[in-house]
Amino acid sequence: MTTAQELQSEQAFAALLSALKSGRLRSSEFLTMPDLAAILGFPLAPTREAAKRAEGQSLLTILPKRGLTIMDSGPGVTRDCMDMRAALEQEGVRRLLASGRCDLEALRKQHEQLLAEARSDPGADLSRRALATDLSLHDFMSSGLKNPFLCQAYQSNRNRITVIQNARSFLPDRVIPAMEEHLDIIAALQAGDLPAAIAHIERHLHQTLRWWGVELRQDWADRRDPGPA
Repeated sequence: MTTAQELQSEQAFAALLSALKSGRLRSSEFLTMPDLAAILGFPLAPTREAAKRAEGQSLLTILPKRGLTIMDSGPGVTRDCMDMRAALEQEGVRRLLASGRCDLEALRKQHEQLLAEARSDPGADLSRRALATDLSLHDFMSSGLKNPFLCQAYQSNRNRITVIQNARSFLPDRVIPAMEEHLDIIAALQAGDLPAAIAHIERHLHQTLRWWGVELRQDWADRRDPGPA
């Protein structure tokens, strides 16, 4: 593959990720390869390369001579992806705290402002801002991994969660409890309290799954929601 072909394949993959994030490609959707090429705006060859790369991240499944299907966002996949995120973030905060206290003032204020707005106007549609605020803390926690392979695994999983979030939207009623859960995590990190941070990340995982109507696995009996502080 020439440099020009590699560049076009890279651009096609970026376009595919963008289509997944925007919801133009939906969970469990079936497409032929020409369909995908038309959506991405690239020729078939780089589209195929992009699809192969996406399949490597479990974002889609290629069906030989038929086309492809976008990843399923059912309860099992949702549970596993969210569990993976929590596990990596718990390791991330362990490493962050081992290297010193965390400066989270800007994130804390951002969360508090959104929480205050949601409480003052419960009917306001803050879901888009809430999602961006939500991701800001998750990105911070994963930044502590500082390992290219762990970071790559986290990013691939984040791409999968994007598909899940498009299928399971951020409900307005979820904004207040989600921000409260995040502020609990932030407070624990600012205090340098690793056990509390780990427990609050676990609680956030459990609560998110419950809001989405996804049951916890039976073998998580030793990982019960620690409940509010």
